[in-house]
Amino acid sequence: MHTFLQQLAGLIGPAHILTEPADTAPYTLDWRRRYQGAPLAVALPGSTAEVAELVKLCRAHQVAIVPQGGNTSTCGAATPDGSGRQLIVALRRLRQIRQIDTDNDTLTLDAGATLQEAQQAAEAAGRLFPLSLASQGSCQIGGNLSTNAGGVAVLRYGTMRELTLGLEVVLPDGRILSQLSGLRKDTTGLDLKQLFIGAEGQLGLITAATLKLFPQPAAHATAMVGVDGIETAIAWLNALRARFGDRLTAFEVIDRNCQQVLLRHHPKLMPFSAPWLVLIELSDGGDAALLNDSLVEWLSRRDMSDGVVAQNETERRKLWRLREEISESQRLDGPSIKHDIAVPTSALPALVNDCAAALEADFPGIRIVAFGHAGDGNLHYNVSYTRPGNVDLFDDEAAVNAIVYDHVYRLGGTLAAEHGVGQLKKDWLARYKDPVALALMRQLKQALDPDGLMNPGKWL
Repeated sequence: MHTFLQQLAGLIGPAHILTEPADTAPYTLDWRRRYQGAPLAVALPGSTAEVAELVKLCRAHQVAIVPQGGNTSTCGAATPDGSGRQLIVALRRLRQIRQIDTDNDTLTLDAGATLQEAQQAAEAAGRLFPLSLASQGSCQIGGNLSTNAGGVAVLRYGTMRELTLGLEVVLPDGRILSQLSGLRKDTTGLDLKQLFIGAEGQLGLITAATLKLFPQPAAHATAMVGVDGIETAIAWLNALRARFGDRLTAFEVIDRNCQQVLLRHHPKLMPFSAPWLVLIELSDGGDAALLNDSLVEWLSRRDMSDGVVAQNETERRKLWRLREEISESQRLDGPSIKHDIAVPTSALPALVNDCAAALEADFPGIRIVAFGHAGDGNLHYNVSYTRPGNVDLFDDEAAVNAIVYDHVYRLGGTLAAEHGVGQLKKDWLARYKDPVALALMRQLKQALDPDGLMNPGKWL
């Protein structure tokens, strides 16, 4: 491998190759601290052309590539194995804002730009890029695309798949697919960018994207309200849609156990206690006071146990901060068996009630922490306790997963709604995914990457 590293240094510069353990350490451990890898090196290319030459060199030497963005994956998708033969390719140096077209409402930027940088670039141009995640200060656009990230505003704006118009991708043979189009309509054949969105770096390395922008909302109305159950929450969701249409931007739910986790770690932030909390946000281009009054009037005709409507931007941000602190609070609270699941919104009550009953039957006293994007049927359904005396929670992971996923698929759902599959769920995907669909995906992988060098060891 010494010759390979020398040639790589000649391509991207020796300063941009990390080999010392102290330097590679931030890249080798996943966000949940579950997967630890040992890479050959970490490469930091500075342009798409350098990425293309790097990929060609890797193919010539049969060196596997693990693409990595901000290393915020919760499924081990961006972590190498322990062989010491895989090269991490991190794109943090590719962060240029290439173009903002306000007449066409598009933003073209490098894949190494953080989500927050994309948001800020749009805001500086008087526009909105609506993807919003708790990790937005560190996660990168390339990673958002590779996992088809969703976040809190999918209800109105869609996932990264819906927000993307064009991509630039370095293919496994080093060719550059350049389709950074700002077109919203194009029927000249297959929409090739869709192959790479959600592929977790297994079909190519995304280096740039053209994304949709939207008008900046002039008004927000935001409320956090307690309800008596998930059934009521879904009834509210449907009623809000009927009343406010696409002004309903976000509809989040937080169960009681999740509220208790927040209370332990953020007592000053957490003044609520209810069987379920719903976080509602409306937005439009009109008058803020009128929108706020409309939400207050709508809520006044509902039965709620507790609640508040934000009266200013400071209060609005405080409510959203409470939602955004959930993942970190859970991490501080200890290990959990995580599920990033989705079912049709109409099936959420059945999932919550039936799955909890089945888990309780096998694990009396089990603690489920549930929260998420009820507006699009995506629930983060996490188990942080199974049974007394269990030294390692993950001893029960397989049994818990089988119960949860059986219920999810019985209701027409999925085991990976927005976090991807990675290493964590690859065996479960093989069990539940339509075998014809999975076979087609593997055929595409074989066609594009016959040597299997792009992010090996993941679900393809």
